[in-house]
Amino acid sequence: MPRTIRRYVRLVDCLNRGVGRLIMYLVFVMMGLLLYSSFSRTVLNSPLMWGVEMSQFMLVSYYLLGGAYAMQMGAHVRMDLFYSRWTPRTQALVDAITILFLIFFLVTLLLGGISSTHYALQYGQRNYSAWAPPLAPIKIIMCIGILLMLLQAVATFFKDVATARGQDIYAEDAE
Repeated sequence: MPRTIRRYVRLVDCLNRGVGRLIMYLVFVMMGLLLYSSFSRTVLNSPLMWGVEMSQFMLVSYYLLGGAYAMQMGAHVRMDLFYSRWTPRTQALVDAITILFLIFFLVTLLLGGISSTHYALQYGQRNYSAWAPPLAPIKIIMCIGILLMLLQAVATFFKDVATARGQDIYAEDAE
């Protein structure tokens, strides 16, 4: 594999590993917020108008920003009817072909997300709730998460092509 592709794969893997490991702690912040919201409602008799909605935003962030890390770690669900019986090179070839569909989907999703984010920023879109938070921040996070997933999908495609060709993407050239 060309050096540029190997550098791209390393950079994207490093970026998504860092983001994923940082984001995984967001679940504890969300749990703390929900616990505080329950405590405030039941013990203090002062319900938080924003507690549940904020935890929903955190869950969306957790899910979208952690998706690329999950892909990198191979943690997504796979239908394994024939796959486990194939050689690693055949698996990589099939993965390289099917990931092209994922890349197409993610590009389409990103374009829609950018359009939706632009609308939210332009018109000051707010959620229809008592708290009525602006939706632009979560839509920006959505676009970042989709972009990270797209970058990881392309990196995974390169890894699969290298494996299908019998190469190691991380091996240095003997130049």
